[in-house]
Amino acid sequence: MSQRSNAAPAAGGGGTPDGLIIVDKPAGFTSHDVVAKMRGIARTRRVGHAGTLDPMATGVLVLGVQRATKLLGHLALTEKEYLGTVRLGQTTVTDDAEGEITSSADASGIPRDAVDAGVAQLTGDLMQVPSKVSAIKIDGRRSYARVRGGEEFDIPARPVTVSRFTVHDVREAVAEDGTAVTDLVVSVVCSSGTYVRALARDLGAGLGVGGHLTALRRTRVGPYRLNAARTLDQLQEELTVMPVGEAAAAAFPRWDVDERRARLLLNGVRLDIPEYGGRGPVAVFGPQERFLALVEEHRGKARSLAVFG
Repeated sequence: MSQRSNAAPAAGGGGTPDGLIIVDKPAGFTSHDVVAKMRGIARTRRVGHAGTLDPMATGVLVLGVQRATKLLGHLALTEKEYLGTVRLGQTTVTDDAEGEITSSADASGIPRDAVDAGVAQLTGDLMQVPSKVSAIKIDGRRSYARVRGGEEFDIPARPVTVSRFTVHDVREAVAEDGTAVTDLVVSVVCSSGTYVRALARDLGAGLGVGGHLTALRRTRVGPYRLNAARTLDQLQEELTVMPVGEAAAAAFPRWDVDERRARLLLNGVRLDIPEYGGRGPVAVFGPQERFLALVEEHRGKARSLAVFG
């Protein structure tokens, strides 16, 4: 069960339990803004986030507090789910509604089968070129910084997986500049590192009219869904922290060990690890539901990734 507290934690974070905080990020906030706000609410500097959300986007942002920050790098690699709106008929410099419009085209009357065919081409294992106005580093510098500096450069395509790309509604509209546009309400399930705004850009390009993202809400990160998220105002009133053991059990396969093996593992002994049907972290629990460590299989043995016990 998540732990709740109306009392202010002690300075330095002594009263804040180790765990995850699932935030419903507001529009206009960067992920760093949310972390900074949470440091004040939880009264600890030990706050980090698992994966970023663009300022325009809202929804699930997973934060780690205290020792749970050691989970974040592993949680960032999990599958994500989004609900968004793609506008066909306009291209922007950022591939979303925050950027300047660079081209417009009449997108009225696009056949639904053409939209479905374009979506199908952007489903599965893809090589995706991220948006130039992004935090990706190119030769050690953030891509968005290079754009602001007026540089000309290319971003190499990266492998991503779009497990599901679904169009739920199609609406014709007229944009502020008078362009006849078509708005698509879509949902996307994808791997870490996938840019939904790049999907919007590429869908519009494939249909010959251009496209960009006008709204985006992240509804899931791994096992953590929107119904578990709290707004910053709600967290200010009542800090809700998912204990680190509960968070690990929800996100990773579980391995229960007895007291003897728990002691050996915590002393750095590489124990034989059961087969869990794939690579990736495994959460190790000892007696009395004590969360001990995250480990991974290496040559049949358990190699520690992070120790909590």
